[in-house]
Amino acid sequence: MLIVGTSLTAGLGLDPDEAWPALIQAKIDSAGLPYHVVNAGLSGETSAGALRRIDWLLRGPVDVFVLETGANDGLRGLDTDSLRANLEAILAKVHTERPAARLAVVQMEAPPNLGVDYASRFHAVYGQAAKAEDATLLPFLLDSVAGHPALNQADGMHPNVAGSRVAAATEWRAMLPLLAESR
Repeated sequence: MLIVGTSLTAGLGLDPDEAWPALIQAKIDSAGLPYHVVNAGLSGETSAGALRRIDWLLRGPVDVFVLETGANDGLRGLDTDSLRANLEAILAKVHTERPAARLAVVQMEAPPNLGVDYASRFHAVYGQAAKAEDATLLPFLLDSVAGHPALNQADGMHPNVAGSRVAAATEWRAMLPLLAESR
């Protein structure tokens, strides 16, 4: 399983074994599923950056591809049409290069300070891209974490250890059927 993402996936401020992809690996191991998680999170990356490095990331085998990107696009107020185009291009590239791989996209949300219209368009992009590229839409990574100081580091944006556990549990519930189906 290849998880491509931002600092949220990379586990900024956490030990690597505390980042949500490592916690997903532990759940995979406990469930006896035959997957190895590769954490390809990169701090500060936008969806355009993920698109630029996708060829390099696909050099190895990929049975399940999970895409978590866009948080930095939202923080910068980047165009939602470009975000959608980048998401779809990444997913299409994976589908072309690894046609047997199952695809999933993690829902992300824009910060509320950019306005209701932008937040609504940003939210919709993920479902649209998932549908267009036949990918599974996974829940918002920071559901039940964002806005809860006890679950975030001092920056208020990156989960702490407890927040990472919540994020991993949220994604695991949605991933488990996808993983069982992919075996």
